[in-house]
Amino acid sequence: MKHSLKTLTDLKQIRKSAGLGLLIVIVAAATLEATALVQYYFSQKGIREEASMRAESQMEATRNQIMDVVNQTEAAVRNSIWIAQWALSVPDSLHRVAQRIVEDNPVVMGSTVALVPGYSPRHKLFSPYVFKKEGELVFRSLATEDYDYPSQEWFTKPIELDAGYWSEPYIDVGGGEVLMTTYSVPVKDRSGRTAAVLTADISLDWLTDLVGNVKVYPTAYSMMISRDGHIMVCPDSSLVMQATVGELVSQMEDTATFGELTRTMLSGASGSMAVDYGGKTSIVYFSPVERTGWSMSIVIPEEEIYSGIRRIGRMVFLLQILGLAMLALILWFLARSQIRYRELNERKDRVVRELQIASGIQMSMVPKIFPPFPERSDLDMSATIVPAKEVGGDLYDFYIRDEKLFFCIGDVSGKGVPASLVMAVTRTMFRTVSAHEDSPRRIVTQMNDSMSDMNESSMFVTFFCGVLDLTTAHLCYCNAGHNPPMLLTDEIRKLPVEANLPLGVMQGMVFIEQEIDLNRDDAIFLYTDGLTEAENAEKEQFGEERVVEVLHGRKSSEEHLKNISRQVRLFVGDAPQSDDLTMLFIHYLGADSSAIQVPAVSEHRIVLHNEVSQISQLEGFIEAVAKDRELDLSQTLNLNLALEEAVTNVVLYAYPQGTTGEVDVLARVGVDWIEFVVTDSGKPFDPTAAPAADTTASVSDRRIGGLGIHLVRTIMDSVHYERRGNKNILTMTKNF
Repeated sequence: MKHSLKTLTDLKQIRKSAGLGLLIVIVAAATLEATALVQYYFSQKGIREEASMRAESQMEATRNQIMDVVNQTEAAVRNSIWIAQWALSVPDSLHRVAQRIVEDNPVVMGSTVALVPGYSPRHKLFSPYVFKKEGELVFRSLATEDYDYPSQEWFTKPIELDAGYWSEPYIDVGGGEVLMTTYSVPVKDRSGRTAAVLTADISLDWLTDLVGNVKVYPTAYSMMISRDGHIMVCPDSSLVMQATVGELVSQMEDTATFGELTRTMLSGASGSMAVDYGGKTSIVYFSPVERTGWSMSIVIPEEEIYSGIRRIGRMVFLLQILGLAMLALILWFLARSQIRYRELNERKDRVVRELQIASGIQMSMVPKIFPPFPERSDLDMSATIVPAKEVGGDLYDFYIRDEKLFFCIGDVSGKGVPASLVMAVTRTMFRTVSAHEDSPRRIVTQMNDSMSDMNESSMFVTFFCGVLDLTTAHLCYCNAGHNPPMLLTDEIRKLPVEANLPLGVMQGMVFIEQEIDLNRDDAIFLYTDGLTEAENAEKEQFGEERVVEVLHGRKSSEEHLKNISRQVRLFVGDAPQSDDLTMLFIHYLGADSSAIQVPAVSEHRIVLHNEVSQISQLEGFIEAVAKDRELDLSQTLNLNLALEEAVTNVVLYAYPQGTTGEVDVLARVGVDWIEFVVTDSGKPFDPTAAPAADTTASVSDRRIGGLGIHLVRTIMDSVHYERRGNKNILTMTKNF
């Protein structure tokens, strides 16, 4: 509402200014012609800018759709590299890697794992190819006399560059028989030797429809060229992949201008350029498509851009009185443009603020008060997390239950908002599963099965989970593809770990649990690869040797982390942070023989009727609970949001329409925890049994409902439901 009122105020001010400007123009009739010319000039400039914005907006939207396909394809290949590496020792199973990529990724039409000639003693050439044809999977070998795959660009370039590579578009005569492009990456064996090339083919039929249908103006048209200058999309279909822009330029009268335009586009630059063709001037807007080497352009005839303003100019020249009216109209349109520009800036500021809030919520989910257990003398702990972006995918967590320290650290594949959502789910799942499980292996197994079942985005989490018995110093742990922690005893060495697979890769994985006995004064240092892979300006990595070096010396856990952070900053210098950095230091000081007194618990209660208007009373109730526990504003808002979602669900759905019922809310406040018990006599309903909300799906594909319980699970550390007698009892606990 405030935003709407502000926009209305701005509109009134602009209208007032436009009216005053029009009055001045009428009074200054003697200078009308000069004013008209000036206005015509600026109007022409504004229309040119508007055309540029429309063209750039269309190219940006089209490029985003192209990059969505590119990103899906690259992710499909990257996420399968480790499987191809495992299968190198059994070449006959490599076709399953290609089959998995094609089956699991709709945008991919074909895939192969092509061995480097001579790598396999059994196969001089070996390249099983799997592709889709009329909805069916077809298996074929590319290692034939008619198709020399080792000489193909998709095979040689990734090996030469030692990186992923998008090939020049081509018709794959030996494979899919369609116009396609291939993304390929080198696959190395355990010794670091390049053993094969893993590919994913995508058809370019969709690209023709996508780019060809871009219309900024009725007579405007779009083109797409490859990195070698081949025409990929063009209104004249006979030129597609049959000619290069260089060949077309040689036939132009103004070869200099067209040559400069071609060189600029092929260099990967973006911008615009005016060209003359057939006696008419057109504006060419061009922009590259990242990582593919392609360049997209939109050609707009200049006369169409300026047709409207030129008609207005002629009317102003012939009829000055009507010109004044047109001038007022132009002022009005300029005012509306200013409002749109202001709205865009406000929208950008709003996104920044929302990301800051999201970062605060994410950081509130991990323990950040140190020392975390000031009443204990057997532990010295500290942790830190520094995301590379506003929000990140790293996580750590720990808590004590039954004189056992449960702790974990993890790293989600990817960065930004998607990774942060997976991080929140992973941390919540750790708390939920470990609340009733003491075995790290069973904790990791249950988390993996749950995450694999809902992992439609192919994201995974490297994870390390440990349970330290504080009375016996016995440590049980299970690793899931994470960096081995450092064990600090009389020496500094890696903790022996089984690598295992990361969480979320596939269900039914068998994880190996390990154990070790600690001594008094031993310590464990856990970290994510953002530490060892931190790069300076020369692309050198911090590395494990430097980690071991800075861990020497007796310091408190907090001093250790500060020292490591300082050394990383000195090493990295001005280079941008490339990955999230998370560290957890656990120093075991010996069994705590002192008895811990059970703290007193205070209670608060409120009873509401099943009326929506009653929900507003929760705010005062939460404020009283927060004051009792001395919570900050962020913690108070989070608790209010979780409790309001739970109570709203009861008010709206627990009782049949037209009947009256009650919602009993009990809050129990301890020293380092708060528990809410929501009780009603409505129909049985277990909100915790609802499937997890798919926050990665688009709005149109997302199932309605489920976000409320998702928020409750995310904010609270444990959520438990039971049906006792004729009552629904939902218990939510938050630890501090």
